[in-house]
Amino acid sequence: MSKTRHMHKRMNQRGVTQRMVKIVSELGVTKGDKHILGRRNIDDLIQGLDKLRKDLLKLRDKGGLIVVESNDTLITTYRIDSYDRNK
Repeated sequence: MSKTRHMHKRMNQRGVTQRMVKIVSELGVTKGDKHILGRRNIDDLIQGLDKLRKDLLKLRDKGGLIVVESNDTLITTYRIDSYDRNK
């Protein structure tokens, strides 16, 4: 998306990076022509990321996980290192 000279100027004055603008555009609440990412929304997102990190660390401790699915039905799940067809 293109930016106006005004936008460039305000970003420089206010210490706003392109990455910040992208985050607000993607994760913020849209009201009319504005994208808003307030403190509460940010706190909720951080809390969600903390939970995701915790789950990812558990998965890493298990050595990874495989989920078998057919169409929209989950069939089974197991650790990556739990089965070796060549044994």
